[in-house]
Amino acid sequence: MRKIYMLIFSIALFVSLFAQDVVSIHSSDKSVVRALVSNVDSIAFANGNREMNLLKNDLSSIPFSLSTVDSLTFKNESNDTLSLSIFPTIQLNVSTAEWNKILNYFDQNSQNEEYIVSGFKIKQGNDSTLLDSIGIRLRGNTSRRRPEGSTGQAHNSISPDWHHSHFAVSFSKNRKKQRYTGVEKINLKWFKDDADYVREVYCYDLFHRFGVWSAPKASYCRLNISINEDKKPAYFGVYAMIESIDEDYMAKRSEHWGATPGFLWKCSYLADFVGKTSIGIEEVYLDASLSKGYAYDLKTRKKELVAAKTQLTTFIDNLNAKTGTDFETWVDQNVDVDLLLRAYAVNVMVGMWDDYWVNGNNYYIYFDAKGKAYFIPYDYDNTLGTSGIVSNSGTQNLLKWGDMNNRPLITKILAIPRYLALYKAYIKELADPTKNYFDAGRSLERIQRWQNKIQQYVSNDTGEDMLIEDKPASWGNCSFYRLKSGNDAGGTSGNANYFKTKIKSIGW
Repeated sequence: MRKIYMLIFSIALFVSLFAQDVVSIHSSDKSVVRALVSNVDSIAFANGNREMNLLKNDLSSIPFSLSTVDSLTFKNESNDTLSLSIFPTIQLNVSTAEWNKILNYFDQNSQNEEYIVSGFKIKQGNDSTLLDSIGIRLRGNTSRRRPEGSTGQAHNSISPDWHHSHFAVSFSKNRKKQRYTGVEKINLKWFKDDADYVREVYCYDLFHRFGVWSAPKASYCRLNISINEDKKPAYFGVYAMIESIDEDYMAKRSEHWGATPGFLWKCSYLADFVGKTSIGIEEVYLDASLSKGYAYDLKTRKKELVAAKTQLTTFIDNLNAKTGTDFETWVDQNVDVDLLLRAYAVNVMVGMWDDYWVNGNNYYIYFDAKGKAYFIPYDYDNTLGTSGIVSNSGTQNLLKWGDMNNRPLITKILAIPRYLALYKAYIKELADPTKNYFDAGRSLERIQRWQNKIQQYVSNDTGEDMLIEDKPASWGNCSFYRLKSGNDAGGTSGNANYFKTKIKSIGW
């Protein structure tokens, strides 16, 4: 890589004269990155082929082919878009015509996965980046909503009726090489049923603190949606910004499971590693009657479904059929057991009940090129006292968290004494007050810090979720749980603190 110092020097000459000058990066496929010239540290090229044109009367526009760019860095910009140390503002710029498409798509099939074209602007401090022609779509399962108005209504520019909705953002949807800080996709989630505004962020942060490297990353952002023809943007409030589990996600963790791509499965309801009938590639159409869903949905190397399915069914057969030392030898070779047990120690501590062990739901499994399986946690908004299916997620037996007869991926592993001991040790380690994991005091410090940062930005133009309140979801079966107050009695004596109750329930 060769730094173009003359370019940096030339930019610097204009900084003092034009404080708001912008550097624009134009690629052959028309993707664009813009930033203030004063924020540019360096532009590096992969080779000497370049075309530069620094024009004072063109806001210092510098066009060249993106295929020659090796990197573009900005002052004060974090290399990690999903760092909890930053709190950016995101604005999605959408034409009225495109916005009406997303509303119409929802009316045709609320579970559709159709993208519309949008601009994307992200600002952190004085640093700002603009990407054009990204793709956005609605996402979510039971939480998916129409972002404006009611069925059949188009955008109302005079008196819009905004609704919180989850969005999937694809930087590469219309520009294959386009990324933001190396990221291809992110998910933007509103804090549905989480008046504390912390549950999913807390859980993913805890996974990473505890060494569960396969977990997605999550942080906060402020979201604006600007319909281009409207007079002003709509402020949608504070959102969680969550890493998308896809090919880029797998590549970033290649040091753990190797650079050669394997098979990634999204596992939904009834993905219990017992049955083998619901395996395939999800197909979602605007005509909902044509759509197909599977418990095991292949997400990578889709052209190789036959091979992927054979690998998965063989794994399920061996998992269920092998016993004794034969099973122990097999599972050591074919599952990253340490990763699974670390993840499950976190899982039961945060009270994740809509999971593999209880509900056969909400996780990913990845098989590397050698066929070894890795557990990837997913979807942690209904946790930390928001309880369902299990009668009380704070007091439920941690050794019998869910179905003990039909969840062999966890129950057969915990039947091995050394792995049961390791699982119990991980739970005790999470509860250790000397470590910054799950302890009530340590957790409160993090939660309060995050809430202090976002509190003044929670009020929004949807009129929904306007306050930070310490309570679980209203539909849950344990309305007494609190995160910042309460006792350790699990609801038997007034409001209970979820962290204190959970730690007290360990019992060994």
